[in-house]
Amino acid sequence: MHNAFLFPGQGSQYVGMGEDFYNNSNYAQDIYKTASDILGFNLQEFSFNGPEETLKETQYTQPAIFVHSIIVDKFLKEKDIRANAVAGHSLGEFSALVSADVLSFESALEIVKVRSSEMAQAGKNAPGTMAAILGADDDQLKIICKQDGVVVPANINAPGQVVISGEIKAIKNAIITAKEIGIRRALALNVSGAFHSPLMTPARQPLLDVIDSIEFNNAKIPVYQNVSASPVTNATAIRDNILNQLENPVLWCDTILNLKQMGITDFYEVGPGKVLKGLNRQIFPESTTITCDKLEHLDACEVL
Repeated sequence: MHNAFLFPGQGSQYVGMGEDFYNNSNYAQDIYKTASDILGFNLQEFSFNGPEETLKETQYTQPAIFVHSIIVDKFLKEKDIRANAVAGHSLGEFSALVSADVLSFESALEIVKVRSSEMAQAGKNAPGTMAAILGADDDQLKIICKQDGVVVPANINAPGQVVISGEIKAIKNAIITAKEIGIRRALALNVSGAFHSPLMTPARQPLLDVIDSIEFNNAKIPVYQNVSASPVTNATAIRDNILNQLENPVLWCDTILNLKQMGITDFYEVGPGKVLKGLNRQIFPESTTITCDKLEHLDACEVL
C-alpha cells in the first residue's frame, strides 16, 4: 500500500477537538502542557471548551489544529502506520514538517505561534477577506479577480473550487462579477484576513526572523509543499517555501494529483475534521481517505 498523511488547516477546528486523546494519554497531556508553556495561554482550555468564536480566531485556531494533528500523527506511528509522503493544507504544512522530521514539535510551534499572531495582526492592519468560488474555469477566474484593489486566488482546492483573497471591497465586487458571468456559487467566507495574498506581506519579516532562528533538517520522506505542489526533501528549499506560502496560493488540487501520479492511493487525514476527505472525493474519487480525528478512529485503523 502506498499512502500519504494529509494535515488539515484553518477551518477544520471545532470545540472539543483533542479532548479524548488528552483524557486517555500521558503523551497528549504532556504535549498540551508544552504547547501552553510556549504559547503563553492554556491551549487545552480553548480547544476543549471554546467558545467557538474565540477558537476561530487565528492566533488560537492555528496552534490548536497543529497540536491536535501532531498527537494524531504520533498515535498513527505507534500503530506502525507510516506515510510514504506528507502534505498539509496551509497551516497543515507545519504539521507535515514535524511528521517528516524536518522540524521538532517545539520549533514548529514557535513558528506557528509567530505566524498565527502576525497573520491576525496583518488582518487588523489591512482588513481583508476571502470568498469561495464554485464552478469557474481558469478564464472566468481571471475575470473575477480583475478588480480595482487586491483580489487573488488563495486556495486552488479542487476542480472548480477556488478560494479568492483580497481587500474587502474588491472581494465584494468580485462576488458580484462572478454572479454576473453565471458562476454557480460565490460566497463570502467568515475569516479574519486576506490569507495567502499580498495583504499578508507585513507578517513576512517576523515570520522570516523566527524561521532564521530555527534549524531545519532534510525531510525523511517527501513533503509536497503548497507553493509548488511538488515533493521536496531539501531543508533550504522547504524553509523558503513555507515563507513564500504566506502570500501565495495553496495549490492543493495539484498536490493531490501529483501524489496520485506517484502511486499514492490511500490517504490519512491527520487532525480535526473531514475537509480534506471531501476535497479528495472531488479530486481523486478512486482514492481512499481515512479520517483520523478521534481516538476511536485510530482504533479502527488497526483492522484496516
